[in-house]
Amino acid sequence: MFGDERPKLVEVISWAAGNGDRSENGDYIYGRQRLRQIDRRLGWLAKRMKEAKVVDPAAAPDRSRVFFGATVTIADEDDNHRTMTLVGDDEGDAGQGRVGWGSPLARALRGSTVGDLRRVLLPAGEKEYEVIAITYPSA
Repeated sequence: MFGDERPKLVEVISWAAGNGDRSENGDYIYGRQRLRQIDRRLGWLAKRMKEAKVVDPAAAPDRSRVFFGATVTIADEDDNHRTMTLVGDDEGDAGQGRVGWGSPLARALRGSTVGDLRRVLLPAGEKEYEVIAITYPSA
């Protein structure tokens, strides 16, 4: 992502700094701003990598409750069924049935068992869902 861009920017900044007055040097000013953006993003990514944990949903100790990696079937008040898998926030894709762990729906479902009713505050308003089924990948 930034592998090629950062070294080139450092080179451009160094060249621009050698051209004299930096206050009106567009290459220098833009280069420094972009370098700060890249360094902030790299710092954020490094922190995320340091805090990341590998979780094997197949090894879930309590398969009767909704936790990370569970595939859950829910029904709304109109008996419309929806099946989704709770995944990491970076992996979420509602169109593919993968809901991010930090989403309002996933937060409401955490720890629930089959038959539980959960209320969720969504942008369209509050909805109530019943947990119909919970499955995990086999070991």
